[in-house]
Amino acid sequence: MTHDVVLVDAQDRPIGVCGKRDAHLGNGRLHRAFSVHLIDSSGRHLVQRRAAGKMLWPGFWSNACCSHPAPGETILEAASRRLHEELGVWASCRSLYSFEYHARFGSVGSEHELCHVLVAQTDAEVSPAADEVSEVKWQTRAEISAQLAQRQALFTPWFAMQWPRLLAEHPEFDIPSKHV
Repeated sequence: MTHDVVLVDAQDRPIGVCGKRDAHLGNGRLHRAFSVHLIDSSGRHLVQRRAAGKMLWPGFWSNACCSHPAPGETILEAASRRLHEELGVWASCRSLYSFEYHARFGSVGSEHELCHVLVAQTDAEVSPAADEVSEVKWQTRAEISAQLAQRQALFTPWFAMQWPRLLAEHPEFDIPSKHV
């Protein structure tokens, strides 16, 4: 799979292609991305600790899977592919909303993404890829909200931005009921 990302304008129209690393250097370049919130049948969310080798926010907690579609790949195709590559599960995703954000990680680089927020459901056992994920845990919404409220909590900025909106606009997710 390519390591290129799709550069987009504020309306998510493709305007070019760029290497993934280059898109994240300095202030970053606006590119298409997605975040998958994986939920089990009892309503717990999978959170993952990003691997220590990640360029941006290594060791920080985040939602189940975050990545970028390759040029020519749809968001839903990419999300399904990355769930399998990162966590060893296949699950059908559903789009909730998208938003643009910019977050800088010290002098290392930035995320400047038009992020598509997705939800999927699985009760399958996850098998994290060590180069992507160092740890996973299933948590209730109350547990996640309590941790996010702590000043010293190490969560990725995109996850912290998404969480309140998910709770406010999607109090009960209409999750796809079957695995792909």
